[in-house]
Amino acid sequence: MNKLKEKLKMSYFIANKIYLFLIFILLSIEDLTLGLYYFLLSIIIYVWKIFTSKVPIEVDGEFRNKTYVYKKANNKELKLDIWYPNSNKNKYPLVFFCHGGGWISGFRNQPNNISWCKYLASKGLAVVSIDYRYGYKNTMEDILSDYNDALNYVKNNSEMLSIDKNNIVLMGLSAGGHLSLLYSTYYTYIEDKDKMSGIKAVVAYYAPSDLKDIFVSENKSIFAKFATKQTLKGSPTKKEEIYDYYSPINWVSPNMVPTLLAHGKLDVTVPFKSSVNFAKKLKKYNIKYAFLVHKKGGHSFDTKLKDITTINILERTIRYIKKSLNYK
Repeated sequence: MNKLKEKLKMSYFIANKIYLFLIFILLSIEDLTLGLYYFLLSIIIYVWKIFTSKVPIEVDGEFRNKTYVYKKANNKELKLDIWYPNSNKNKYPLVFFCHGGGWISGFRNQPNNISWCKYLASKGLAVVSIDYRYGYKNTMEDILSDYNDALNYVKNNSEMLSIDKNNIVLMGLSAGGHLSLLYSTYYTYIEDKDKMSGIKAVVAYYAPSDLKDIFVSENKSIFAKFATKQTLKGSPTKKEEIYDYYSPINWVSPNMVPTLLAHGKLDVTVPFKSSVNFAKKLKKYNIKYAFLVHKKGGHSFDTKLKDITTINILERTIRYIKKSLNYK
């Protein structure tokens, strides 16, 4: 029965998209100008949703933040923001936050990311939110080197930044979750203690653990498939070794740090099963993990929905991070 319900919901999603497309075609046939207005209105609504999405928990007060250039690449400055809680301490435990966007879009000060940073800061945690190069002209290796360099910048300048470099949780949304998982699984797999120094846990929201999952038949996101192909410079059938190499699930080992996964069951951008399979792999190696599931949530449910389940998942995420950092 549940499978039937999910199929019906999926059918509704597809039918809705086809319905909108048909309206555009009919309007364009009737009047090309009218079709153009409809198209522009759809774009405006889409952009409006992007710039108004935020976590559904309001936080009180303003939070100080500073911007730093952590490296230059291709004559472009790559920056990070540090958000501080409203308390006076010499050192703050840190959440190292990485935005999503399919590796080809998104930015650190996008409203949904800022809302996460403020929410975390309101709980007494410092947050570093990073930008990185996109997969249009760069490779996944370039993006990973940016992630690596940003984290090194924070560690190497921890005194100046008032960061406790021995108390760090890696966190990411979607593509950012993938980078966080890949960093932690790879460096624990090769037992690089320097790279993993101070990292207590990982939090990954709706992240692809196996990049080939993006191309399963039930996944309807054209954007996700395009973005993955663009970043990995080919399809999974032609570049299978590359897809396997950059898939976190293939690097899980008994050394992996504790992990929290969060995913909506109705996600049509990154399949829910990607987190299910990753959780199974963690269980196989007896890694401590938590898996928070939103049964009615889709991709980015944390900044699109305001229901009690979403709020509960956000609150449990904070408790998990604080417990990992031994911070009350």
